[in-house]
Amino acid sequence: PECGAFSFWFPNFCRESWLRSTREVVDLKRVSSGSIGIDQGSRVLFSDFADGGTMWTGQGPRESRHAISFHEPFAEIPSVQVSMSMWDMDQKTNSRADLVAEKITAAGFDLIVRTWGDSRIARVRADWLAIGPLRDPDGWELY
Repeated sequence: PECGAFSFWFPNFCRESWLRSTREVVDLKRVSSGSIGIDQGSRVLFSDFADGGTMWTGQGPRESRHAISFHEPFAEIPSVQVSMSMWDMDQKTNSRADLVAEKITAAGFDLIVRTWGDSRIARVRADWLAIGPLRDPDGWELY
């Protein structure tokens, strides 16, 4: 894809990729259930500076993946928001990180942080929030 003026300022960043990713996250979820649940949590994903882990040394896979289980399952797949609540980066290198929720189900999701290039990450803590319909305790489930 054509990167145009973006390629001058951000050689590894393409405008078309950015536009595609922004279109994918614009989503309206309608909930018809009378009971809405909100679940939240916080998790330290790694602390690689202490033991020379891959996110700090820059050697090996640059991804940390963690399975998160909701306190109780939702009736349908909820909307999940993730954010970094703490990050400790090496100040001598570029700070790059990608934090995402993948494989979202009614019971949980994978919380993933990635980095690339010369970035060195010592520690990351991520917070998450899930909002979705709950099962009706008086409802009937035939099958």
